[in-house]
Amino acid sequence: MIDIRNKRLDDKEFFQEREEVLQTWPTGKEVDLEEAFKYHESIPEGKVFSKKLAKAKAEGRTLIQPRAGVALIEDHIELLQFLEKEGEADLLPSTIDSYTRQNRYKEAEVGIEESLKTNKSMLNGFPAVNHGVFNCRRVTESVGVPIQVRHGTPDARLLTEITYAGGFTSYEGGGISYNLPYCKNVPLETTIRDWQYVDRLTGLYEENGISINREPYGPLTGTLVPPFVSHAVAIIEALLAAEQGVKDITVGYGQCGNLVQDVAALRTLEELTNEYLRKAGHDEVNVTTVLHQWMGGFPADEPKAFAVISWGSAIAALSGATKVIVKTPQEAIGVPTKESNAEGLRCTKQIISMLADQVLVSAELEQEAEIIRKETRCVLDKCYELGEGDIAMGCIRGVEAGVIDIPFAPCRYNAGKMLPARDNNGAVRVFAIGNVPFTQDLIDFHRSKMEERAKAEKRQASFQMVIDDVYAISKGRLVGRPR
Repeated sequence: MIDIRNKRLDDKEFFQEREEVLQTWPTGKEVDLEEAFKYHESIPEGKVFSKKLAKAKAEGRTLIQPRAGVALIEDHIELLQFLEKEGEADLLPSTIDSYTRQNRYKEAEVGIEESLKTNKSMLNGFPAVNHGVFNCRRVTESVGVPIQVRHGTPDARLLTEITYAGGFTSYEGGGISYNLPYCKNVPLETTIRDWQYVDRLTGLYEENGISINREPYGPLTGTLVPPFVSHAVAIIEALLAAEQGVKDITVGYGQCGNLVQDVAALRTLEELTNEYLRKAGHDEVNVTTVLHQWMGGFPADEPKAFAVISWGSAIAALSGATKVIVKTPQEAIGVPTKESNAEGLRCTKQIISMLADQVLVSAELEQEAEIIRKETRCVLDKCYELGEGDIAMGCIRGVEAGVIDIPFAPCRYNAGKMLPARDNNGAVRVFAIGNVPFTQDLIDFHRSKMEERAKAEKRQASFQMVIDDVYAISKGRLVGRPR
């Protein structure tokens, strides 16, 4: 077992490791750190992710960003330019392919070759490592807005090196959020250590005057994740990143569907992240927020899918999220066309514009916010206790103990004892507490919410509710009511 602590990596150790990382694929030789710093200095301010986020936050605006990525350079550039122009995207992604996410660069190379032969993308994303630094710069230079790397990689060290040198100014992921929801057999201490490398590299850029935004992956498994679970993971990853010198962090949340709960979740996420960063002595970190539109099953009917997109857009606007990750009306059928992707963006922008001057305030909203604060602090404070003051070790022990328990996660190290279900109003509650360290008043609160729904539906509170809720949206409802 690797001895993991939340402390800044030793420079000598980091640079020795870095030599090994850059040798894992030939394009690693293209990375020259000093030259990369100089290159970033030439990037216009309007194309720097952190600066655009800070401006939007100061102005109270919500920015829109799609997911997108294909195998070949020219096709990827064409796609991003289309989404910038026709989709009116404020921010752009390069979504990385599945082979690269698993460090299977040889298979990614085959995918590129097959894409060239067939004249269509045979990969489900952009293989940045194979394309290398200078081809990445062709991508980042081809558009007028900032671009983020979005992926799902447990060991993202080489991908980070190449894309940072390639001019990307934002990077998604973390050692928890890109392990438990994605991996089956990778120990958490391994991914936390690999992501300390990512964050230390980010910190080095920061120390040389180059701001690169970091974004923990908020939705986790994407289905019925209670706010306190994703909050706890996002805050821990923010703490781990800040310790390595990261100064600009966007914490995220996946839409659950209940208006009051979702708005309360987004607002408390920023508040609690700042609270725990300050407690740890990281007052200088800039914190922004991102809402991920509905991450569960989508209706196959496109007009109905637009309704789901619109609801997520309304949540983003009313919560004051700094940005929103946008879905497409073809979500149910797989990889969308660029036209469909642009339609989802324009739909989102219209809703956000219409709600720009509206503020949601209510006693119910504040009550929900206070519940989320209490739940999140229960988990985080217990992790600090288990780690004897060290949040990295506390997180590892917290996952082992089921204190952090992500619903439906494939990872064998995840306890899987806590189960969520919706209450009678559609808010996500906890059906089975497992080992989550709630106070008795919180346990009673969740039980009462489950009993209230069971009574309304004239059935026993059972696991069937969980199953019904997972499939509800694709069937046109939020709460999985019995027929």
